[in-house]
Amino acid sequence: MSEKKSLRNAYGETLVALGKENENVVVLEADLSKSTMGTMFEAAYPERFFEMGIAEANMASVAGGLSLTGKIPFMASFAVFTTGRCYDQIRTSICIPKLNVKICGSSAGLSDFGDGSTHQTVEDIATMRALPNMQVFSPVDAVETEKIVRYMAAQKGPMYIRINRNDLPVLTSKEEEFIPGKVYTIRDGKDAVVFASGVMVSIALEAAEEMEKEGVSVKVVNVPSIKPIDADSVAEIASSVKGVVTAEEHSVIGGLGSTICECLAPRVAKKVFFVGVEDSFGTSGENYDVLLKKYGLTKEHVMDAIKKSLAD
Repeated sequence: MSEKKSLRNAYGETLVALGKENENVVVLEADLSKSTMGTMFEAAYPERFFEMGIAEANMASVAGGLSLTGKIPFMASFAVFTTGRCYDQIRTSICIPKLNVKICGSSAGLSDFGDGSTHQTVEDIATMRALPNMQVFSPVDAVETEKIVRYMAAQKGPMYIRINRNDLPVLTSKEEEFIPGKVYTIRDGKDAVVFASGVMVSIALEAAEEMEKEGVSVKVVNVPSIKPIDADSVAEIASSVKGVVTAEEHSVIGGLGSTICECLAPRVAKKVFFVGVEDSFGTSGENYDVLLKKYGLTKEHVMDAIKKSLAD
């Protein structure tokens, strides 16, 4: 596996670069900038940084107001807080009027392993993608994070990006363009496909390598854009193989798995086998790997789902 890099650092560094390129970029934080890495922007452009304190609902409302003045506000906190504590403000004050607000959900999924269920979120994709006018992204690595943040700054409308707290393997190239809605095949295969997002892409690749030893050819597809998504491409890929699996660090309800099923339902008859968190909150763990194992997010679980999809 390739070198690992911090998605949080990529977010902060990209904001600093964008701040230099465009004076309308502003950043709002809710007392967690040292964790989200918004502090990098604060150091570079203190006059365009707004510390809102532990008041996420107010932060969302202020971000909406700033967007009405022509600013491009990026508001960040832990994913559980940016999608939960200010849901009503996001819905009413940002999505309904289609305001140009960018939302970062940092330490998403189980990646804040030490702080337990109150600080982890396995429902943020479901919450955000259900909102009309909201775009939802889940980058696989630091390189893709930079591309998506740049896209968010350049395009109008409400957008949400979920970012892992831990360093993840770099699987994408700087040269490849990020296109919203596009799904990216990063390993070819002819027997089964795993549609994956975030940390589960690298885990799916490990599973595919193990399956190759057993004579099973597995395609791995990175899905960084949960909404929008190119449903026709998803259906075409699923039609080219027998087994279809989805893998995500999120609840199996309303996340990537549900998205893939919605793509396939009117286009191709395929059973889909989910790897994800089974209708449960997170918990504290000694480390990240302990939680991934506890909640069934390992290469062994992906392999088991692949085998079930081919046996069905």
